[in-house]
Amino acid sequence: MLDYDAEALHYDTTRGGEPRAEAAARAVDRLLPPDGRTVLDVACGTGIVTARLLRPGRTVLGVDRSPAMLRLAARRLPGAVLRADATGLPLRTGAVDAVAMVWLLHLLPDAAPVLAEARRVLRPGGVLITTVDKDDAYFTAPSDLADATAVLRRRHAPRATDGTDRLRAQAAALGLDPVAGAEFPGLGQGRSPRAWREAVTKGRIPWCRAAADAATVERALAALPDQDAPRPDPRYRLLAFRA
Repeated sequence: MLDYDAEALHYDTTRGGEPRAEAAARAVDRLLPPDGRTVLDVACGTGIVTARLLRPGRTVLGVDRSPAMLRLAARRLPGAVLRADATGLPLRTGAVDAVAMVWLLHLLPDAAPVLAEARRVLRPGGVLITTVDKDDAYFTAPSDLADATAVLRRRHAPRATDGTDRLRAQAAALGLDPVAGAEFPGLGQGRSPRAWREAVTKGRIPWCRAAADAATVERALAALPDQDAPRPDPRYRLLAFRA
């Protein structure tokens, strides 16, 4: 997993910055309960999205386990950030109206403990919002990149911890019912074939970490035209579940 303490200072600028954060916050906000007064953002990172959820009459708390990330989040949310793991939130049962988890579950070996803890801190009728299917976000629009990587991505899909079908089943077991969805663009984040090849070489792409798979996809990417031309921006998906 990425060292988020080491990445903190340049995390925002390398991941779409303010435009992507604004798009993400708008999408999350559309799914929040209109009467929700307390929102918990789990794995809030630098707080760049979290701070944009603030509204008059709404309290927003950020939780992360990276001290370096939280130092940046604290500048955006003074007095409203907590250091904790997502499997042990320092809040009482039923304490919040909504829990948001953006770009978290795909990082975990198993999403179930985190979903259970989010369910615990939600009040009855509260809403859990999470990104899903992150590995597919770059490939929703047709492109030569999507075609070149399709086989390996399909092979990996059943193992993705943020896969829609898996999360729906885990949520149902916790008494969480799907209620809505949304999506938002990763503005300016479209990658070129060369950028994808570099990411594969560094072992950052979960669906081709095996050496043989990495070699296969690197050859396929190297054969694509316009090696430095970015392909379509990713489209990230959110699902909302009601307790």
